[in-house]
Amino acid sequence: MRFISTRGQAAATLSEAIAAGLAPDGGLYVPEKLPTLSLEDFDGKTSLPDIAATLLRPFFADDVLAPALDAICAEAFDFPAPMRDLGDGTFLLELFHGPTAAFKDFGARFLAACLTRLRAGAEKPLTIIVATSGDTGAAVGGAFHGVPNLRVVILYPDGRVSPRQAHQLGAFGDNVHALRVAGSFDDCQALVKRALNDAELQARVPLSSANSISLGRLLPQMSYYAKAALDHFRAHGETLNFAIPTGNLGNALACILARHIGLPIGEVLLATNANAVLPAFFDGGDYAPHASIATLANAMDVGAPSNFERLRWLVPNDDQLRESFRAISVSDADIQATIQDVWDRHLFAICPHTATAVFALDSLALDGSWAVAATAHPAKFESIVEPLVGAHIAAPPALAELLSRPSRADPVPADYAALVAMLEQAPEQS
Repeated sequence: MRFISTRGQAAATLSEAIAAGLAPDGGLYVPEKLPTLSLEDFDGKTSLPDIAATLLRPFFADDVLAPALDAICAEAFDFPAPMRDLGDGTFLLELFHGPTAAFKDFGARFLAACLTRLRAGAEKPLTIIVATSGDTGAAVGGAFHGVPNLRVVILYPDGRVSPRQAHQLGAFGDNVHALRVAGSFDDCQALVKRALNDAELQARVPLSSANSISLGRLLPQMSYYAKAALDHFRAHGETLNFAIPTGNLGNALACILARHIGLPIGEVLLATNANAVLPAFFDGGDYAPHASIATLANAMDVGAPSNFERLRWLVPNDDQLRESFRAISVSDADIQATIQDVWDRHLFAICPHTATAVFALDSLALDGSWAVAATAHPAKFESIVEPLVGAHIAAPPALAELLSRPSRADPVPADYAALVAMLEQAPEQS
């Protein structure tokens, strides 16, 4: 299978697309043609690694990574994505049981397993450069920590991630370098995209991306939606709908792609925080990116969602696109009220991002069975969640161990020259 740019001026193999991150014309890599799978293709497949390998095999066809696909899936997906039944046909798809307690562990670990194989024996180390609004950086740092011939440079907006998120980002050390940028997530993302498009810099410092713009993160994220939908269909004979918190649109797009391929997925409801670029578009307005707004659901503080370009590739007609999805913007006050309500009704806590999807789903009172994508463990946001629920939220063991380490992040301005200077440091100095 070949992969093309959303801007139509580049084509690559899967391995080339994964290694590059961004297409040379500035676009995002997408499959030249989406495969179609039937339910029968998944007969006898029940585990997440087996379902993932079946789902991803057409994308890996004829690629140098194809023989390793089963091993890559087993390596990346060695933790569960359970469904918690909330009653009344509503479920939580818990995606936070990985080593950094966020859904991004799935895609980051898959990408690391791919790049480790692709970079074996390379002359120059590859630098993974990643912008994060909170959770991506920790997942990427954890996935690539200690991997030979690879280093990670994480850019995050100083003061605009939770204290525990910030600590995670700087706690890896070794080949993982955290930079706290004097700016917003959009500033961080713009710096990363500029670096990835800088051919002169790339000649000196080979770069790749691990943001949701990376095909190596997007494709594997289809897998947990596929498993949840298959499990539900096998048990109940009906499609499962999903309500998904979204910032950069990668996680939701993975679910949408899985539906296009043929998985038994019904509606996909998008939930954002006060950064309402997507709700404004789906309500009939123009697509109008703007400076991001700081909210309690900080990992979704995105004013220019990159993967909208892929969504428009999938459904090029804007009117048809608007008819296909709904998007709801959720205020901080409603996030807080939802966290309290879920605690009162079910006696467990959810994170602020998950709360946006719970609120969106409750506000629409939709028919059918729905799963909310629970994107992060609430203990990552204890300063927000604990005062609302009046209880201590214990960190899972892997997160607690990471938080016990010393943490360091270097301050940098939102300035491209400063970033280039950092990237050109020798790997052992980073």
